[in-house]
Amino acid sequence: MMVSSPKDDRTGALTHIGVRGEARMVDVSEKDATSRVAIAEARVRMGRATLQAILAGDAKKGDVIGAARIAGIMAAKKTADLIPLCHPLQLSKIEVDIKPDESLPGLKVRAEARCVGPTGVEMEALTAVAVACLTVYDMAKAIDRGMSIEGVRLVEKRGGKSGEWRMGGG
Repeated sequence: MMVSSPKDDRTGALTHIGVRGEARMVDVSEKDATSRVAIAEARVRMGRATLQAILAGDAKKGDVIGAARIAGIMAAKKTADLIPLCHPLQLSKIEVDIKPDESLPGLKVRAEARCVGPTGVEMEALTAVAVACLTVYDMAKAIDRGMSIEGVRLVEKRGGKSGEWRMGGG
């Protein structure tokens, strides 16, 4: 039985696309379950007054950072329901960290996802930061509709056949 990865090493073909061009889920049933880690980041840029209101707890909807953290965790757990062809994974850890950054000004969001399984957790980490940022926007939009969500990206992954990868480090 041939085991597929996102790109078939022998043919260079994308494995989410069948021979007739149809979308399909990659078969990972023959792949070894290994420890997998992915870290993603993003940021929400906003006005200085908006950041100060969030940090002071003055947003009308409540604790912006706490709600965004919970939303990111919940989203990571639902990634397979949101992203077509994404495998459902048994996450062993999802941590969402949100810190103020006066130089933006805004909030920096970072998520780490972990599991032991046959496929990676990159999409879970990316989904966590994206939804956490969307939650910040939703909860503070009454203060600042001009906020922007920027730099959603994978910064590190470990485990699996392809091993380690870091942004800027290969």
